[in-house]
Amino acid sequence: MADRRIFIGDLQGCREEFEDLLEAVNYDPTADAVHLVGDLVNRGPDSVGAVRLARSLGAEPILGNHDMHVLRQARDPSLRGNRRTLKALQAAPDGPLLLQWLAEQPLVRCWDDVVCVHAGIHPLWKDPCQAVAGADIYDRDNDDVEFAVRARHCDPKGKPPPRGDWPPPPMPYRAWDAYWRKRPDENRTVVFGHWARRGLVVEPRTRGIDTGCVYGGELTAWIAEEDRIVSVPARRVWYETS
Repeated sequence: MADRRIFIGDLQGCREEFEDLLEAVNYDPTADAVHLVGDLVNRGPDSVGAVRLARSLGAEPILGNHDMHVLRQARDPSLRGNRRTLKALQAAPDGPLLLQWLAEQPLVRCWDDVVCVHAGIHPLWKDPCQAVAGADIYDRDNDDVEFAVRARHCDPKGKPPPRGDWPPPPMPYRAWDAYWRKRPDENRTVVFGHWARRGLVVEPRTRGIDTGCVYGGELTAWIAEEDRIVSVPARRVWYETS
């Protein structure tokens, strides 16, 4: 295993900030492994460059909902939604290789001490990696797949709130990681993204590192071996929220 595992929050096409963060953590390609918590693409200025840089580093990401949407668009031309990122990848000379590389990434990565997922771990999953191993990311009716890349709040059985996550829903719905921290059979730390509104999360066995770079916030890394957070500011607001 690498000397350091550097987990990096949602890039969403912010290639320059990705480079800034690698410099800030003193990235050493001979000793460090880069793990991205999903959403490498969309909304930011350079999705192609972000994926290209990640691939060139030998990074090991997991898929986020934005990554999966682009891959699903590539498979199904009738799928609705902005196709700007897909068109840019298809137009790039190495675009097919980048899309193939992205499609090869898993939904969850597990170590003895860390679990990496984009959005959340279902309260009823006994083994997070086994729960989605081999799952078809193109199946939009697969509840396990959708939970891994979209969950924020849920009830104790993993059911999402009927009216969304904002404003925060009432009980019995809680942030999914509240159930993780109560599990007596787990000592691993979950590192995740997907929740820019919530921001940085540093709680027992939980590290949330989507700090909203594409919205003008920060791009954040968690270095597992040092249990250290490092952030760099966004160069500008790349995507306006309503």
